[in-house]
Amino acid sequence: MKHAGDQAVDALAPLLVRIRQIDGMQERKHGIFYWRASAFLHFHEDPAGFFGDMKVAGDFRRFPLNTSAERAAFVAAARATVERGAARSGRRRAKG
Repeated sequence: MKHAGDQAVDALAPLLVRIRQIDGMQERKHGIFYWRASAFLHFHEDPAGFFGDMKVAGDFRRFPLNTSAERAAFVAAARATVERGAARSGRRRAKG
């Protein structure tokens, strides 16, 4: 499965808009997002459709992105993962 090219990423434009709205998300290259200093998510294209790889609990997990429900679940998972990471960081700072 190859990384999504620019045209494939462009086909995901409404999804990208929603991802860009997540606090702290940085799009370093078209369709390649970092959160804080770490690679966080990117996209793949395949004859079976589009897929997004997102770092969850330290490992990349692949999500199908071929329906509006799958894309909504992907955005929700990205938000939840970022919020958990921000909450953990806040707790660590408060203790320190």
